[in-house]
Amino acid sequence: MKNRKEDALEYHRREPKGKIEVTSTKPVSTQRDLSLAYSPGVAYPCLEIAADKDKVYEYTAKDNLVAVLTNGTAVLGLGNIGPEASKPVMEGKAVLFKKFAGIDVFDIEINANTVEEFVAVAKALEPTFGAINMEDVKAPEAFEIEQRLVAEMNIPVMHDDQHGTAIISSAALINALVVVEKKIDEVKFVVIGAGAAALACLNLYIELGAKVENIQVFDRDGHIHKDRIDVNPYQAKYAHSAQMTLLEAFKDADVMIGLAAGGLVSKEMVSVMAPNPIVFALANPDPEITYEDAMAVRPDAVMATGRSDYPNQVNNALGFPYIFRGALDVRATTINTPMKIASARAIAELAHESVPEIVIEAYAEKNISFGRTYLIPKPLDPRLITWVSSAVARAAMESGVARKPIADFEAYKVQLEKRVGIYESLSKSIIAKAQKQPKRVVFAEADTYKILKAAQILHDEGIAIPILLGNKNKIQAIIDENNLDLSGIVVIDPWHEDEKRDHYGKLFHEKRKRKGLTLHDASKLMRERNYYGAMMVETGDADAFVSGLTKTYPTSIKPALQAIGRPAGDGILAGMHIIKTNRGPFFFADTTINKKPTAKDLVAIAEMVEGAVRFFNHIPRIALISYSNFGSNIDETTSVVIEATKILREKHPDWILDGDVQANVAVRPDILEENYSFSVLAKSGGANTFIFPDLMSGNIAYKLMDELGEFELIGPILLGMKKPVHILQLGSSVTEIVNIAAIAVVDAQRKGGMK
Repeated sequence: MKNRKEDALEYHRREPKGKIEVTSTKPVSTQRDLSLAYSPGVAYPCLEIAADKDKVYEYTAKDNLVAVLTNGTAVLGLGNIGPEASKPVMEGKAVLFKKFAGIDVFDIEINANTVEEFVAVAKALEPTFGAINMEDVKAPEAFEIEQRLVAEMNIPVMHDDQHGTAIISSAALINALVVVEKKIDEVKFVVIGAGAAALACLNLYIELGAKVENIQVFDRDGHIHKDRIDVNPYQAKYAHSAQMTLLEAFKDADVMIGLAAGGLVSKEMVSVMAPNPIVFALANPDPEITYEDAMAVRPDAVMATGRSDYPNQVNNALGFPYIFRGALDVRATTINTPMKIASARAIAELAHESVPEIVIEAYAEKNISFGRTYLIPKPLDPRLITWVSSAVARAAMESGVARKPIADFEAYKVQLEKRVGIYESLSKSIIAKAQKQPKRVVFAEADTYKILKAAQILHDEGIAIPILLGNKNKIQAIIDENNLDLSGIVVIDPWHEDEKRDHYGKLFHEKRKRKGLTLHDASKLMRERNYYGAMMVETGDADAFVSGLTKTYPTSIKPALQAIGRPAGDGILAGMHIIKTNRGPFFFADTTINKKPTAKDLVAIAEMVEGAVRFFNHIPRIALISYSNFGSNIDETTSVVIEATKILREKHPDWILDGDVQANVAVRPDILEENYSFSVLAKSGGANTFIFPDLMSGNIAYKLMDELGEFELIGPILLGMKKPVHILQLGSSVTEIVNIAAIAVVDAQRKGGMK
């Protein structure tokens, strides 16, 4: 994946600027709301808190609010760039907290260059926050700052650069030792790097059983030994009497930990390690030794890096969101060593579990199971929040630092899943699946900036192989004007493709000659890009067709219907939209095609949608929507829905399906249970798939959700075509085009078979 400078800058400056915002969690739309939110009503919670400070957790957002606090002295691989320049990174950290654990964050960048200044600011923030995540503070100051804050504050404080890496690498180490059948108290370590992260890793390894005498540590000035006068007190613990070279340390070493910089480890060093060596080259983006070089000389190695394009990525996102989640939920006074060990063990144990299909699909792999190339869970594994947060919360309780113990951990796990929307990563999984085997996607409207920009992204990230139709001069002008890079992408102008146009025209004439189309007119139609592109897919010159950005839906779909058609010739088509919410995805159909479907049509639509929802790795819970509840109002419209429901229940008695039912009732299991307990939807948690009675209601519903809700929309997804054809919404964004193209690729994989 290419990270282009201008793309990154445009991403951050796009309105609203930055990556986070503050939103109200309560209505503030009436005078009464205002009087409750502020004066005079706000006085009541203030007085309650004044009388009992712990009630701040009851009446404010403190118990779900974390400060990401930095002075910008050790940012990523950028070094001491200062607090202002560190803000984009801290906003990014805030996004990860919210996305993975539902935690709200204020990022706070401070001008504090001494330990005393930093400590003073952090301590002053304690009344506001439930916890503090120190970030990107340089060593050795980071050690003293964290130690003092942990000792002097009554809320959790953790420097993630230290302990996040320590926890995740510990989980990987626990499992790597299982794989190579070695014991942690016997293995010999060589460690490259002696900063905050490296020393925190070693301290946690010691807690897990590693022996100090078996650990050799190197920094930029060489071996940490007792004769060096520049060793700080935190490094001195690992100083040995005898000095040695790096190559000598590698001799017969069992474990290499790299937390320094790229290229510091040679093939020769790895080659002299003990049998089945464990090599953790964790510098980012360039590891101390590349995966290829290490495996070339030691194919028996178990290796991890910080990169996502190699096995066993040691990624802090596996830990910190869930560690803070568990600590906040029991109102812990600190994040102590037992909590860190519990999180490491939970992560390690999860890797031994059977991996759910949604994770396998997200990473486009045929199988994922514990072993040399799967030591720790994938970052998108939705089970992490329940495993890690629960383990941390339990450890806090057992070690005596929890002020709000959890009584029912099974209920707590359900709460965790609901808090973040456990399947939020739907679009990521679609893209990952597309990247496994990119297909040729032809775009009929390549003379637009959005299509060209989407094509660049699809090409750069290996999602699809774009084929662009349009005037080459006009396309090149847009490329030049917007500084795009479409090198290697095929551009075709149908007006100048005489041979292909003639070939497609003859084939199209054969399809339509009994419908009054002449050969001359058929050949002429091939100058229109929608017809030309559809025929490319029909003849196998492309795998999928995408259009609709600049034309209406009927205009865009007509050429594909005529050139490609439906599998059975006269089968029904349907359009489906996916609405991504914190409660998980909801599937809407039909939203684009059928104006007034019959009961038979609704049955066909439901059957297509049921298969599509399962294809996206979700169990469909289908509601046939109406303004009536189970026959409470019977008229021409509701009768159609009732009849369709009856047919579907008879044909598919094992489906989770019911109707006719009002939309609000369908998603409220409490209302269903209280009033319609006979419905299968009541027992299943409510509907996630909605079949609308007509095009008007379906279209209105998804467009209102798109405009009024803070939801991500995917679609429309066209169901029922013989070959992959997907029609964009008029005026779709670049992101929406990329999503539809990824769906088109996956559709082509499914219809053509993965090779």
